[in-house]
Amino acid sequence: FAPEEESSLASRRSVSLPADFFSLTKKLNNVEYRKAINYLKSRNIDYNDIVRWRIGFCRTGEYEGRVCIPSFDERGDLSYFIARSYKNKFPKYKNPPVDRNIVFNELYIDWTEPVIIVEGVFDAIVAGNALPLLGSTLLERSETFKKIVTKSPTIYMALDSDASKKEMSIIKLLLQYDLNIYKIDTTGYDDVGSMTKEQFLKRKEEAVLIDQTNYLYQCLSL
Repeated sequence: FAPEEESSLASRRSVSLPADFFSLTKKLNNVEYRKAINYLKSRNIDYNDIVRWRIGFCRTGEYEGRVCIPSFDERGDLSYFIARSYKNKFPKYKNPPVDRNIVFNELYIDWTEPVIIVEGVFDAIVAGNALPLLGSTLLERSETFKKIVTKSPTIYMALDSDASKKEMSIIKLLLQYDLNIYKIDTTGYDDVGSMTKEQFLKRKEEAVLIDQTNYLYQCLSL
């Protein structure tokens, strides 16, 4: 490895869940537990999602009052986590100070099936076999981009409706690698995470194939 690659890998290995992380798969007779569960329900996240994504929360400490969603790499090692306040504290998100150039929850991605690209983790939970960008950009040098190009799955783009121009820039980049790309219409919703799974599935079924021929037309229609 080059020195910078060794440093990056070392920083990823150093990440660990908060000491007071408590799995929400275990029932707890506690007010904070119920608040965390109710918050997840308000985000259309059910018990099966909690189990699959290994979601927990913190009652005390640095991440007090936050639900925590861990990310695991393809080997099953913890690579990152998202900590979101369920009390609307500022900042809403408080994440570990480690390298975030990762493929979020790669352990659970089925590259033989279509992969949905979304902005956030809560979007990914609703979407299913999804890659959250942890933002609205996808750089060629990122681990997520490299993995997409290597695996070459069919891609469904489902960024927030206010990020349409950024989404089309990503599509233009991916088209250079001969990927099959579909665009999901997310208008009418704040984001994918605000949809029910049934609503998202319907939008996915109505997705439009984007190729070199109709790319410019899609851009002009924004």
